[in-house]
Amino acid sequence: MSAPDVKYKQIFINNEFVNSVSGKTFPTINPCNEEKICDVQEGDKADIDLAVKAAREAFKLGAPWRTMDASARGRLLYKLADLIDRDTEYLAKLETLDNGKPYTTAVGDMSRAATMCRYYAGYADKIHGKTIPIDGSFFCYTRHEPVGVCGLIIPWNFPFTLIFFKLAPALCCGCTCIVKPAEQTPLTALYAASLIKEAGFPPGVVNIVPGYGPTAGAAITEHMDVDKVAFTGSTEVGQIIQAAAAKSNLKRVTLELGGKSPNIIFSDVDLDNAVEYGHQALFRNMGQVCCAGTRTFVQEDIYDEFVRKSTERAKKRVIGDPFDEKTDSGPQVDNEQFKRILEMIESGKKEGAKLQCGGSRYGDKGYFIESTVFSDVTDDMRIAKEEIFGPVQQILKFKTIEEVIERANNTKYGLAAGVFTKDIDKALTVSNALQAGTVWINTWGPTTHQSAFGGYKMSGIGRELGEYGLEEYSEIKTVTVKLPQKTC
Repeated sequence: MSAPDVKYKQIFINNEFVNSVSGKTFPTINPCNEEKICDVQEGDKADIDLAVKAAREAFKLGAPWRTMDASARGRLLYKLADLIDRDTEYLAKLETLDNGKPYTTAVGDMSRAATMCRYYAGYADKIHGKTIPIDGSFFCYTRHEPVGVCGLIIPWNFPFTLIFFKLAPALCCGCTCIVKPAEQTPLTALYAASLIKEAGFPPGVVNIVPGYGPTAGAAITEHMDVDKVAFTGSTEVGQIIQAAAAKSNLKRVTLELGGKSPNIIFSDVDLDNAVEYGHQALFRNMGQVCCAGTRTFVQEDIYDEFVRKSTERAKKRVIGDPFDEKTDSGPQVDNEQFKRILEMIESGKKEGAKLQCGGSRYGDKGYFIESTVFSDVTDDMRIAKEEIFGPVQQILKFKTIEEVIERANNTKYGLAAGVFTKDIDKALTVSNALQAGTVWINTWGPTTHQSAFGGYKMSGIGRELGEYGLEEYSEIKTVTVKLPQKTC
């Protein structure tokens, strides 16, 4: 299977592809061979200003987007979903080229994005307020109105899908948007721009500006005419965004940030099943998943056998060309991530964790890392505390339910968690006690478009997906009408 030609490399503003104001470009790199794919126009503050102006014009009262029937907004999202389906093969190849994830995984990502569009398309004409029987002679009701111009800052691990985590509900509610894709993976976002135009969205409703975080991203978060920012990425950058939003116009912020999610395996499980789920919870997408099960807590009765089987499973994982259908794992996204993961692996060795397999670069070209398993991991080690975002499984031992709950919650993060047991009372007790936005019982990873997703503590603010996702893009207005006094 061959890599596709790149069709779009420019900034997308007001339904047109244009060069950056500065004329600067930046390279996007193929993580499989470390070679340049192409140069992309580099947006910065000047380009963000133009994109925000276009979005603000499109949001004005009387503009086609604001006067459009809600059901018509839904039909545009349905059309966009159909176009994504039509071009899934090309989009998946482009994602694999730019990101390095296996092609078969990328195909699933495209399908998920289309499903997201259809889900929120169905909601477009069903967003409504309430009538409220307040005291006195009044008629009181609420309206749900679009929050305004939204800046959507997208990460590189799911470059296409995560656009629609944000864009689909924002458009459903009637907002206008500026999308800033990650500088590592801008190509599918720019192709999405062409589909948005083809679907018939009015000019200015969606603008896509590739560029770097400290320039283009910062310009969005600091802009006085941006009403809301939605960001997925690291906790450290999330803190910067929240501070910038507060210092500018106190814009709304939704943050989906880092995680160090505990996956708790009790001794009464089907061991082979738990091993497989534990493996997929960590190694999916080369470990580049915010809600990955990175702290695998295993009860002492089955600990040694679980480690043995998990090591065997990791050794079977096929690493290589992501365009080969036999490949399970491609490269890490870039050199920065590659070096950080290897440095974290070295810290695990130095601090006394037992390396069961992997631990090194795979091959001599590209950002490939061996599937790595550590046992005898303790809570105070860096690999047990810091987010690695790579193919490194850490297996910790525990004795009692009380102990593991306390240890699982002993982290600054709170994005996700898992519990594996045949005892439903135990499962519910632990899930209720865990400080996490999502808890999976006897499974790991189903983050569906119908159910809310987000974190506790330093894993973020707000929720995406499902009906809860609409709340982040709506303002609630209360209207009270004075009625004539009662005459009888």
